[in-house]
Amino acid sequence: MGAVAEVNMNNIAEECIKQIKDKIINLKHLNIIVVGKTGVGKSTLINSVFRDNLAETGMGKPVTEHMKKISKENMPLTIYDTKGFELGKNAQKEVKDEILKTIKEGNASKDVNKAIHCIWYCVNTASNRIEPEEIAWLREFANENNVSQVPIIMVLTQGFSKKNAMRMVEEIEKENLDIIQVVPVLAQDYEIDDGIPPIKAYGLDTLIEVMTATLPDELKNTLQNVQIASLKEKKRRAQAVVASATAAAFGEGFAPIPFADCAVLIPTQVAMIATITSIFGISVNKSLIYAFMSSALGVSGATIAGKTIASNLLKLVPGAGTALGGTISGATAGVITSALGSAYIALMEGVYKGEISTKDLESKEGKDKIRMLFKKGLSVAESMQNVTSPSQVNEDGSVNITSIEENNTGE
Repeated sequence: MGAVAEVNMNNIAEECIKQIKDKIINLKHLNIIVVGKTGVGKSTLINSVFRDNLAETGMGKPVTEHMKKISKENMPLTIYDTKGFELGKNAQKEVKDEILKTIKEGNASKDVNKAIHCIWYCVNTASNRIEPEEIAWLREFANENNVSQVPIIMVLTQGFSKKNAMRMVEEIEKENLDIIQVVPVLAQDYEIDDGIPPIKAYGLDTLIEVMTATLPDELKNTLQNVQIASLKEKKRRAQAVVASATAAAFGEGFAPIPFADCAVLIPTQVAMIATITSIFGISVNKSLIYAFMSSALGVSGATIAGKTIASNLLKLVPGAGTALGGTISGATAGVITSALGSAYIALMEGVYKGEISTKDLESKEGKDKIRMLFKKGLSVAESMQNVTSPSQVNEDGSVNITSIEENNTGE
């Protein structure tokens, strides 16, 4: 008999940390130009949308007379902030020319990391109107931007009154400007007076949703890594990663995997966890990964046989009957991967909200919580599987694709 495949949890945790670093290093660089008159609240907006207090006082270096570059080391984001944009014709033209020049230089580099990917045009909602000169500027800019077609999102800042903000949205939309969308926001809670409840921040999640739909696929993970405004969008992107990994695991398990060799699935799951971590933009250590993997997989030692892991998992999988003859079917491999991904997203959400720490995971209660999240994920994943009928499973435990396709199409 051949040697039984073993899984070393320390090695898995180390590989996961390595892949997390690689994923983050290889994120494409996102570049945004922010335009608007002095006092519209651009710095507050930037700091409320992105992590690491990007636009703190003193940050940024001048790149042109009217523009400064804001960035931080090890963060795949650069903001080009146009300072002092006023209504004077000369100032307007200079800002426009500098933006177009920056766009042109980025495109000429043929490097996605240097290109400008989006423009935020900011207008103060409290002014209750957008100046005719600004409308004219946007029309002129769109005309000269027609080759590169860098998308413009208009952000209505300081939207203390949602009613006024929506009125402005309606008025601006009548102008039929070449912009992606008008998004009213209040970047931070606004304290009116003692004893009066503050006006709650709103709109930043919509801005991230619009950005996600606007940016090319190669920049979507970058956006989620650097933004702190929408947990919903982080989770949505992470769930797409889980779906992709589940499909890959299904393929890997399509030719039934012997219990003793189930470790061949682990690279797919490690890559999935690494990508999810990069999306959440959270700093994790080996202890967190070790605690998560060992608790979810039900192992207590550093090294364990793949056969033992498989046996532990199959006791939990509602559809364990799809594993026949000492093998794990594609369907079961998919269920396990989906559950692991769902549990890790829930863990990242808890860490993101400050509800869970690495220290918590070292306790029995923490490990039980991970196990509970994994079991919940197993139940959900199994209920979503297409393999629900014995006729869809071959005798050897693999999945009958033809049967599934016929079931889905109603044929």
